[in-house]
Amino acid sequence: MILSEIRNNQKIKLAEKILQNTSEGVMITDGKSRIITVNPAFEIVTGYTKEEVVGNNPNILQSGIHDEQFYKNMWNQMYENGFWKGEIWNKRKNGDVFLEWITISSIKDEEGYITNFVAVFSDITDRKHAEDQLRYLAHNDSLTGVANRYSLNKRLEDLIYTAEKYNQLLAILFLDLDRFKQINDTLGHNYGDMLLKKVSTRLKGLLKNKDMIARLGGDEFVIVLPNLKHPKEAVQMAEMIIEEFTKPFHLNVHEVYVSTSIGVSLYPLDGMDIETLLRTADKAMYEAKSGGRNQFEIYHKKMHHNETRQMKMENELRKAIERNEFFLVYHPIIDAKTNKVVSLEALVRWKQEQFGLVPPSEFIPLAEESGLIIPISEWIIQKACEDLKVIHLQGNPKLRMCVNISAIHFNQDNFVKSIGEIFQKTNVNPNYIDFELTESMIMPKASESVDKLVKLRQLGVKLSIDDFGTGYSSLSYLNRFPLDTLKIDQSFINRISVYEEDSSIVEAIITMAHRLHLKVVAEGVENKKQYDFLKKEQCDFIQGYYISKPIPLHKLLTFLTCWETEIMN
Repeated sequence: MILSEIRNNQKIKLAEKILQNTSEGVMITDGKSRIITVNPAFEIVTGYTKEEVVGNNPNILQSGIHDEQFYKNMWNQMYENGFWKGEIWNKRKNGDVFLEWITISSIKDEEGYITNFVAVFSDITDRKHAEDQLRYLAHNDSLTGVANRYSLNKRLEDLIYTAEKYNQLLAILFLDLDRFKQINDTLGHNYGDMLLKKVSTRLKGLLKNKDMIARLGGDEFVIVLPNLKHPKEAVQMAEMIIEEFTKPFHLNVHEVYVSTSIGVSLYPLDGMDIETLLRTADKAMYEAKSGGRNQFEIYHKKMHHNETRQMKMENELRKAIERNEFFLVYHPIIDAKTNKVVSLEALVRWKQEQFGLVPPSEFIPLAEESGLIIPISEWIIQKACEDLKVIHLQGNPKLRMCVNISAIHFNQDNFVKSIGEIFQKTNVNPNYIDFELTESMIMPKASESVDKLVKLRQLGVKLSIDDFGTGYSSLSYLNRFPLDTLKIDQSFINRISVYEEDSSIVEAIITMAHRLHLKVVAEGVENKKQYDFLKKEQCDFIQGYYISKPIPLHKLLTFLTCWETEIMN
């Protein structure tokens, strides 16, 4: 008997020890639901001490969130199954509501009567908040709070299904902020983020409950307008947005203005699926941007035609070199003092079987966008070097060859090495080669540009700045780079006989260049009045249709002979 009591006492002490050290809250009641004891974890979670709750009903913890039916169902399951488990909102002593996961079990005596209830619970409020936050982030943009790309696709899928079912019109507005990068670079990314938040708030204020807004990333937003009666509703929304953006955005102490370019596509007119509708709206947005920004464009069939033409043209462009479809024409440049042809500018042309003669203004941007500009540029340089050797052998040994350099090609790490390899392959004398670069090409990475230009000069190449006056136009950079020539942009030359200020600009460029020991080329000379003005201002070299149009090699050789004969006579 004594041994049995000792064992019972040991079991009781062990149970108490376990109860005290378990991390879950434990509450034990009698058969009439009066609290007998609780453990320390209960006190920590609820804020009640053991002395405060013993003898009370557990309903002192009730939050008031659950109704009477909830508790009725809970106790029915308890008596039926002997336990109940689930989530319950309870209230701490200080009034805070918390969510707990609880398991309540009944304990019966040998005769089957319930003598006690044991509740074991844990506070899952933080975990629940974390789950809610993860669920929110899965569907919403973390910065602005609007829908993200995933949520947009899911919602659009349903909206398109509804629009198809009930023959409804739906609009996609694709927005891109104009010059957002400038604000980021000037004020910093924190202010850029602040602006994006204010933009999303302003956009949400224009929408109806049925409409949707999403951020795709960066400064791109998409607005979905379902169940439209007429396309003009989408137009009105685009106009409202542009008007709304005329108001300044206040970013702490800074007041900034930002506009937006908007592309609009319509279901089912411009596409029947998510991908097509977003792509066509994106295409229309770029049309709006290229048209001057701060405006909207509605997608139309012509854009689709241009898009298809571009895609086909890119495919053909990839095969153009191996098909020998490129050819060069040469634009003579004369010495203004001697009137002799001193150099030639190599210009690429593309004649394609399907598209005919494609202007450089159309295929060069496509080549740059697709990366094909690099092999095309290398072909141009090599061909110009080969033709220069022919020109020298035909009795013009002092003529120079000018080649325009692509920014993408110039920025390649192996640019100088590839140029050296072309010179070796063609066995041309680099001292008769001029490379024409633009201000915007060499300025952004000035230190890297200087290094490349110095290496090109070491190869023997002369260096010119093309389109001078249209880029950075910062005179301070001229001394930083090893340059030989400035080429005045033809836009100034075209207007020297009309606008006095343009005449003054040309005069100033020539004077400044000469003081910096640089030669000057005037391009785009089309009449005698311009020619005489430039000679009077002591411009070194002249190029333009007044001298000659760009001509292929076989005609060039004849031209050089005739031009020399005219000079001699």
